[in-house]
Amino acid sequence: MKTDIETLNIPGLRMTKQRKEVYRVLMENRDHPTATEVYERVKQSTPGISLATVYNCLETLVEHHAVRQVNFERESSRYCPNLSEHGHFHDESTGSIHDIQFKKGVKLSDFLDLPEGAQVNNLDITLRGTLGTPNHNSAN
Repeated sequence: MKTDIETLNIPGLRMTKQRKEVYRVLMENRDHPTATEVYERVKQSTPGISLATVYNCLETLVEHHAVRQVNFERESSRYCPNLSEHGHFHDESTGSIHDIQFKKGVKLSDFLDLPEGAQVNNLDITLRGTLGTPNHNSAN
């Protein structure tokens, strides 16, 4: 999904050159980078940018719901441009983070025993494991 950053219109947000560049970097790879990783990528096209500016841009983009800040236990925060309701799979062997989509038509109540009257306002599901090659030799 490509977004035209030049026409990106986020209510109440002035898209400065630095914010556009940070947003472009997030949209380009969609690999849930840390702020430091975003900084390293942005400074390739904007050499004078500071790490503090990148942090400020990320904070502003999160505040205006243009990207999500996701946290995995005690690791550095990561940034996710996918605004649809989804979870994450953390590959512990490589450290990579993958978006996982919910199957269409499946409701939380189909697989979670929520307290009666519970209203979910925020969903944060992270699965951990390793991505391996399926074993096709096992008996079914």
